[in-house]
Formats: sequence, structure tokens, C-alpha cells
Amino acid sequence: MSSSPAKGSTLKQDSIETQKPKASTYTAVQVSEPGQLRVVQRRVAEPGPGQVRIRVEACGICHTDATTVMGTYPGLTLPRVPGHEVIGRIEALGPGVSRWKIGQRVGVGLIAGEDGVCEPCRRGDMVNCQSPVTSGVNVDGGYAEVMIAEARGMASIPDELSSAEAAPLLCAGVTTYNALRNAGLRAGDLVAVQGIGGLGHLGVQFARRMGFRTVAIGRGRDKEKLARDLGAHLYIDAAVEDAVAVLQRMGGARAILATGTSGDAMGRLVAGLAARGKLIVVGAPEDQIQLSAIPLIFGGRSIYGSLTGTPTDSEDTLAFSVLENIRPMVETAPLEQAADAYAHMMQGKARFRMVLVTKDGVGRSA
Repeated sequence: MSSSPAKGSTLKQDSIETQKPKASTYTAVQVSEPGQLRVVQRRVAEPGPGQVRIRVEACGICHTDATTVMGTYPGLTLPRVPGHEVIGRIEALGPGVSRWKIGQRVGVGLIAGEDGVCEPCRRGDMVNCQSPVTSGVNVDGGYAEVMIAEARGMASIPDELSSAEAAPLLCAGVTTYNALRNAGLRAGDLVAVQGIGGLGHLGVQFARRMGFRTVAIGRGRDKEKLARDLGAHLYIDAAVEDAVAVLQRMGGARAILATGTSGDAMGRLVAGLAARGKLIVVGAPEDQIQLSAIPLIFGGRSIYGSLTGTPTDSEDTLAFSVLENIRPMVETAPLEQAADAYAHMMQGKARFRMVLVTKDGVGRSA
């Protein structure tokens, strides 16, 4: 899946292996003040110990980027380059990096490194590190032609996926894939996916390919064909049907993957679970999730959240996507149009993931 080092690679005395940079500066889109994305020129830097420099080809736009763009992420300092669905090729290796090669195509997700010393890390739970390296938050992300990344936080990208296709799989993909595969389900179980958007349209595909009896829950009859094309056995139009009643007539869902934007709608779905069923929250609604204790107590139902995954989890997601021909639906835009593309996504007009493509990405695709 990886390519061999590019010709002309050299090993410098300071142990940085590098290709000659294409230029001394690169284009980036940064947040200089809350609410403003601005195109700037930055100087190319050398990677430090354990780091690599990536020549970015594509970077997905995620709703989570809003916490950087609007300056609301706790402890955020500006200026900052957003972006945590990054695909590119290594053009320089810092000291101590041995696994990766120049020219290799790699990806970087939201959790791009861990401190290794906090209790979750010491227990092997790096995703919940208390002081993680977070792409586009405490380090610069992928809205740029160049990115410095921690080698330990990267995933290898299969040749079968284009960079624009692979980018959303490092966030929306691994989030839904991990949530389903770690839910203790069996083939044939009834699994519902609430919301047919950026997360949900991948969740439906994963659920069907994992062998679950897949139900898609959306609003509007116009989404039924899409849901069935993605693999849903049944579509429930929550605008005119009682989703809980439909699920209970089917025996109740063993799991409901909640990807929508309404916390109120998520909370009501608990009653649609089978005994011991699970509501798995991966979407982040702005309103509160209201719950009734009765369906939780009577039936032993549960509700919990699931957050992204490790670089190895990302590689598993990519491999499964290749194996089962799962692809995100994307719209692409040039890096320089990041502000417009971000607004398009935030207005709910994207179908279903926006991906920024650099000149290098366009050139590779051509």
C-alpha cells in the first residue's frame, strides 16, 4: 500500500531525510480571529524529532472545525490552521522516524498523537488521552499545502482510495465504523442509523456491509431512495412516522447510531431499542439530549458516546472500505476557496462531505 522513497532522497547530517521543498513558502488558510478564514503564506519548516512534513493533497471539512474557526475550543490560541481529515505525501522525515518513507501517502485524523503518560494512555486508551495532539486545534491542521505531523499519529492510505475519498474516512468514517464494530453486535442484528448526512451516510454503508439488518431514519420521503441505495433495508420517515413504534414492531433495535443534529430526537429513540439495546451517540447536537428513565431501567437499555479512533483504527476503516467498496459522497473545492467551502458545509448544503484539494492533489489526480 505504500510507495517507495522518491528519487533524490538524501540523509542529512542532522538525521532529517528530506526531498527538496518545492518552494520556501506555502499557502495556508488560517483563523487569525474568530469567524474569519484567511489565505496566507507561511515559511516551510523542517520536522522535529518524531515528526514528518507532509505535502497535503486533500483535507476534509468537518463540523468540528467550527470550534477552531469560531475560536470556541477550550485553550485554543490563534492564529491556527484548521483541518483534521488530512491526506498527503511525506516529503521530509525528522530525526528518529524509521517506519515511514519519503513519498509515502499518509493520513492524519483528529487525534494526531498522545502524551503517553496520563492514566487513559497508560491503560491503552489513547483516544481519550488527557493531553492529546489535536489536529487543527493545538497544532496546525490540513487547510494548507504543507503540514507538520507526529509520525506516531499517522495512518497509511491504500492505493485504491483517492485522496479526496480517503479524507472523510479519517473522521466520519472511523467514527461510525468504530462505533458499530465495538458495540458487541452480531450479524443479523437490527441496527438503525439516525440521520442521513455526513456521518449517517457512511454509518448506513458500514452497518449493511457488516451484516446488520439496517434501518435508516431521516426526515422527508426524498431521502428514501438515497438510504436504500446506500444499503438500508428499510427507511423510516420520522417526519410522518413514529420511528419508535416502527422499531418496536420489528422487535426493537439492538443498536441505534445517532448521527443527527437534534438532541431531542436522539433522546426519544431510546424507547425504540430492544432489551439491552444501545443508543450510540456520535453526532454532537447543539440542544440537550432529554431522556426518560423508564425505558433505561425497564429493559436495561443504555446510552453512550463514541469518539473517532487510533491511527490503526483508521487503517482498519480504510481497509474495510476498500474491501466492501464503501465510499463517502464528497464535493471538492480548491484550498484557496476554503472560506466558501466551509460556509457551504455549515449551511447544510454539502452532499455530504466537503473536501479541500490542493494543487498537488489536483496534479496527482490528473
